[in-house]
Amino acid sequence: MAELNRYDNRLGVMGWLFKGRWGFERYLYILHRITGLGILFYFLMHIVVTSLRAFDIYLWTEGEFFHHPVFRFGEFLVFAAFAFHAFNGLRLVFVELGFAVGKPIEPVYPYKTSLTKQRPLFVIMMIFAFILFVFGTYEFIISMGKMIGG
Repeated sequence: MAELNRYDNRLGVMGWLFKGRWGFERYLYILHRITGLGILFYFLMHIVVTSLRAFDIYLWTEGEFFHHPVFRFGEFLVFAAFAFHAFNGLRLVFVELGFAVGKPIEPVYPYKTSLTKQRPLFVIMMIFAFILFVFGTYEFIISMGKMIGG
Protein backbone atom coordinates (compact mmCIF):
# COMPACT_ATOMS: atom_id res chain seq x y z
CA MET A 1 0.00 0.00 0.00
CA ALA A 2 1.35 3.41 -0.95
CA GLU A 3 2.21 5.84 1.80
CA LEU A 4 0.45 9.17 1.89
CA ASN A 5 2.56 12.29 1.90
CA ARG A 6 1.18 14.51 4.62
CA TYR A 7 1.86 18.16 5.14
CA ASP A 8 3.55 19.24 8.31
CA ASN A 9 0.88 20.97 10.39
CA ARG A 10 2.84 22.00 13.44
CA LEU A 11 1.26 25.45 13.50
CA GLY A 12 -2.30 24.13 13.74
CA VAL A 13 -5.17 26.58 13.45
CA MET A 14 -2.94 29.60 14.01
CA GLY A 15 -0.87 28.57 11.01
CA TRP A 16 -4.00 28.28 8.95
CA LEU A 17 -5.19 31.73 10.03
CA PHE A 18 -2.02 33.77 9.99
CA LYS A 19 0.57 31.98 7.86
CA GLY A 20 0.39 31.23 4.22
CA ARG A 21 0.34 32.94 0.89
CA TRP A 22 -1.95 35.79 1.94
CA GLY A 23 -0.57 38.97 3.43
CA PHE A 24 -2.34 40.95 6.09
CA GLU A 25 -3.92 43.08 3.36
CA ARG A 26 -6.07 40.10 2.41
CA TYR A 27 -7.30 39.82 5.99
CA LEU A 28 -8.02 43.56 6.01
CA TYR A 29 -10.06 43.06 2.84
CA ILE A 30 -12.08 40.24 4.43
CA LEU A 31 -12.62 42.16 7.68
CA HIS A 32 -13.61 45.29 5.73
CA ARG A 33 -16.27 43.31 3.87
CA ILE A 34 -17.58 41.66 7.05
CA THR A 35 -17.82 44.95 8.95
CA GLY A 36 -19.52 46.58 5.94
CA LEU A 37 -22.16 43.85 5.87
CA GLY A 38 -22.63 44.16 9.64
CA ILE A 39 -23.15 47.92 9.38
CA LEU A 40 -25.58 47.39 6.49
CA PHE A 41 -27.57 44.86 8.54
CA TYR A 42 -27.71 47.30 11.47
CA PHE A 43 -28.82 50.10 9.15
CA LEU A 44 -31.67 47.99 7.74
CA MET A 45 -32.74 46.89 11.23
CA HIS A 46 -32.63 50.52 12.38
CA ILE A 47 -34.93 51.57 9.52
CA VAL A 48 -37.44 48.84 10.39
CA VAL A 49 -37.47 49.70 14.10
CA THR A 50 -37.74 53.43 13.42
CA SER A 51 -40.58 52.90 10.95
CA LEU A 52 -42.62 51.21 13.69
CA ARG A 53 -43.30 54.68 15.02
CA ALA A 54 -45.35 55.47 11.91
CA PHE A 55 -47.70 52.57 12.55
CA ASP A 56 -48.28 52.72 16.29
CA ILE A 57 -46.75 55.02 18.87
CA TYR A 58 -47.26 52.29 21.48
CA LEU A 59 -44.69 50.08 19.77
CA TRP A 60 -42.20 52.92 19.81
CA THR A 61 -42.59 53.93 23.46
CA GLU A 62 -42.78 50.38 24.80
CA GLY A 63 -39.62 49.26 23.04
CA GLU A 64 -37.90 48.11 26.23
CA PHE A 65 -36.86 45.03 24.31
CA PHE A 66 -34.28 47.12 22.48
CA HIS A 67 -32.85 48.56 25.69
CA HIS A 68 -31.75 45.16 26.94
CA PRO A 69 -27.99 44.87 27.65
CA VAL A 70 -27.62 42.33 24.83
CA PHE A 71 -28.81 44.91 22.29
CA ARG A 72 -26.62 47.56 23.88
CA PHE A 73 -23.63 45.27 23.45
CA GLY A 74 -24.69 44.72 19.84
CA GLU A 75 -24.67 48.49 19.33
CA PHE A 76 -21.18 48.56 20.81
CA LEU A 77 -20.07 45.92 18.29
CA VAL A 78 -21.58 48.01 15.50
CA PHE A 79 -19.60 50.99 16.79
CA ALA A 80 -16.39 48.92 16.84
CA ALA A 81 -17.10 47.76 13.29
CA PHE A 82 -17.72 51.37 12.27
CA ALA A 83 -14.42 52.53 13.78
CA PHE A 84 -12.45 49.91 11.85
CA HIS A 85 -14.48 50.25 8.66
CA ALA A 86 -14.24 54.06 8.56
CA PHE A 87 -10.49 54.32 9.04
CA ASN A 88 -9.70 51.35 6.81
CA GLY A 89 -11.90 53.01 4.18
CA LEU A 90 -9.89 56.22 4.50
CA ARG A 91 -6.72 54.18 4.07
CA LEU A 92 -8.15 52.65 0.90
CA VAL A 93 -9.08 56.09 -0.45
CA PHE A 94 -5.54 57.35 0.15
CA VAL A 95 -4.12 54.27 -1.58
CA GLU A 96 -6.46 54.65 -4.56
CA LEU A 97 -5.48 58.30 -4.92
CA GLY A 98 -1.83 57.24 -4.96
CA PHE A 99 -0.70 58.83 -1.70
CA ALA A 100 0.63 55.57 -0.23
CA VAL A 101 1.80 53.71 -3.30
CA GLY A 102 5.30 55.10 -3.64
CA LYS A 103 7.33 55.81 -6.73
CA PRO A 104 7.55 53.21 -9.47
CA ILE A 105 10.85 51.33 -9.39
CA GLU A 106 12.53 48.79 -11.61
CA PRO A 107 11.59 45.25 -10.57
CA VAL A 108 14.85 43.87 -9.20
CA TYR A 109 15.01 40.80 -7.01
CA PRO A 110 14.20 40.82 -4.08
CA TYR A 111 11.06 42.56 -5.24
CA LYS A 112 9.65 45.45 -3.26
CA THR A 113 5.91 45.79 -3.57
CA SER A 114 3.82 48.87 -2.97
CA LEU A 115 2.32 47.07 0.01
CA THR A 116 5.41 47.83 2.06
CA LYS A 117 4.77 51.52 1.43
CA GLN A 118 1.15 51.14 2.55
CA ARG A 119 1.89 49.53 5.91
CA PRO A 120 2.79 52.75 7.79
CA LEU A 121 -0.50 54.25 6.60
CA PHE A 122 -2.28 51.15 7.88
CA VAL A 123 -0.63 51.53 11.29
CA ILE A 124 -1.54 55.23 11.50
CA MET A 125 -5.17 54.62 10.52
CA MET A 126 -5.55 51.73 12.96
CA ILE A 127 -4.12 53.90 15.75
CA PHE A 128 -6.84 56.45 15.00
CA ALA A 129 -9.43 53.66 14.93
CA PHE A 130 -8.14 52.38 18.27
CA ILE A 131 -8.37 55.85 19.83
CA LEU A 132 -11.96 56.17 18.61
CA PHE A 133 -12.64 52.65 19.91
CA VAL A 134 -11.26 53.55 23.37
CA PHE A 135 -13.55 56.60 23.59
CA GLY A 136 -16.50 54.48 22.48
CA THR A 137 -15.64 51.79 25.02
CA TYR A 138 -15.57 54.42 27.76
CA GLU A 139 -19.01 55.70 26.74
CA PHE A 140 -20.33 52.13 26.55
CA ILE A 141 -19.10 51.33 30.06
CA ILE A 142 -20.63 54.54 31.43
CA SER A 143 -24.00 53.88 29.75
CA MET A 144 -24.05 50.24 30.88
CA GLY A 145 -23.28 51.34 34.43
CA LYS A 146 -26.21 53.77 34.34
CA MET A 147 -28.52 51.13 32.88
CA ILE A 148 -27.59 48.38 35.32
CA GLY A 149 -27.02 50.61 38.34
CA GLY A 150 -30.29 52.40 38.02
